Amino acid sequence: MSILLAGYLVRLGLGALQVGTIVTGTLLGSAALTLFVGMRPPLAYRRILLAASALSVATGVGFASLESFWPLLLVAVVGTLNPSAGDVTLYIPVEQAFLAGVVPPEDRTRTFAWYNVGGNLGGAVGALAAGIPDLVSRGDPAVTASGERLAFVLYAGLGLVGFWLYSRLPSLSEERPRERSRPLARSRPIVLRLAALFSLDSFGGGLVVQSLLVLWLYRRFDLSTQAVATIFFVAGLLASFSQLLSWRLAERIGLVETMVYTHLPANVFLMLAGLMPTAPLAVTFLLLRMALSQMDVPARQSYVMAVVPPEERLAASTLTNVPRSLASAAAPLLSGAMLERSTFGWPLILGGGLKAAYDLLLFAFAKRGRRNDLEPPRSV
Repeated sequence: MSILLAGYLVRLGLGALQVGTIVTGTLLGSAALTLFVGMRPPLAYRRILLAASALSVATGVGFASLESFWPLLLVAVVGTLNPSAGDVTLYIPVEQAFLAGVVPPEDRTRTFAWYNVGGNLGGAVGALAAGIPDLVSRGDPAVTASGERLAFVLYAGLGLVGFWLYSRLPSLSEERPRERSRPLARSRPIVLRLAALFSLDSFGGGLVVQSLLVLWLYRRFDLSTQAVATIFFVAGLLASFSQLLSWRLAERIGLVETMVYTHLPANVFLMLAGLMPTAPLAVTFLLLRMALSQMDVPARQSYVMAVVPPEERLAASTLTNVPRSLASAAAPLLSGAMLERSTFGWPLILGGGLKAAYDLLLFAFAKRGRRNDLEPPRSV
């Protein structure tokens, strides 16, 4: 969907600013829904995931059947469509809290690595499949539009598959603490600091969400949907398998060092991609960026779960993910406005610079945290 969304909306007659607005709407809606669920009195994990799957079905049907800007924006806000390759949906904090509760601490980072590999591989296959409508149509706009509409029907069908899979989760998915204590009663200070740092990173990432990177490649280099789909398929594979190195690296150098030492070079590559004058050079740096940019994810997830008590994991995951979504929600609108006026890679340069600043601030925060015993054991 992140590959098809921009082109599909453009073919419906929407401008770059309207596309950016709809992408912003998807991020705002996901943030509000996640915050509502994660910070309220306890609910069973399985019930939350089943409800989210049903909403995914409705979202796919809505995008497949509507064509006007305002109805599409409404579906974007209340639905589950994810315009990026990142973790900005209701599913993520619930699944993270569940996984952290069923695996021993020494296996947590490795488990999150495999968890993210599965998601990224699925995303890579989806990115490759996004080129099918363009390939089959042979340049016929009507056939391309019909194929893209069918892709949203497929999205709804995958929501049904998700519903069936979540319904088969073991009874452990119901084991969420039942006491009605104040959320984050014990870990509020560190979670709020992490949420602020992650928000800076997410705002930078929101400038270059995958849908808008696709739009930039279309406008800057006139690449076809098939070519872009292939590029992001390769990027998804690189992002997936690089995470298998993350937990081993974390065991050797620590969680925060793994996050910073892999993420900072990735952001430099992102800025360089925005400066490149030709498509091959820009794509090369984008692929180099993707080979490193997701290695921090398992370490970050494990770090958050390690520094809060078990009964506060869902709230902590929610509060570190939702501000990320809110911070990234305004960014696509800004990025769309920049792309409306210029095809130069300003969103990539600005986004990479903000994300690099986050890396440096996180490292400084962790050094202070070690002096206050906030750093979890290196082996976690």
